[in-house]
Amino acid sequence: MHAGYQAVHDADLKGRGRCYLNVTPSKKALQRERNQLREMTGYSQSHKLLPRLIGELNRHLKGWGNYFSFGRPQAAYGWINNFVLNRLYRHVGRRSQRPYRPPEGKTHTQQFRRMGLQLLVRPRT
Repeated sequence: MHAGYQAVHDADLKGRGRCYLNVTPSKKALQRERNQLREMTGYSQSHKLLPRLIGELNRHLKGWGNYFSFGRPQAAYGWINNFVLNRLYRHVGRRSQRPYRPPEGKTHTQQFRRMGLQLLVRPRT
């Protein structure tokens, strides 16, 4: 098995009394990813233009998502997606004395997606 995964026996989701091997990214791998994302969106990166930062995040997330696409990573992908969005909210809030506001009728998430942010999704097989 690849480094960064954890394998556990989980009960059947349909209650049939069987156990299945469930492979997910380990807690340590998720923590390392959060630390990397913190560094990429931290205070020292406030000078970067938002489209450039989003491009760097897209490349990084695509690589991480491809590595951890084995097994059932949906929950981990959701945690990482929420973390990235929260970090971006904070990033745009600290860039200026005036807070960033998306266009009327749009949310921050919609605006980030319009700028090209690609969140993690499990590839279809």
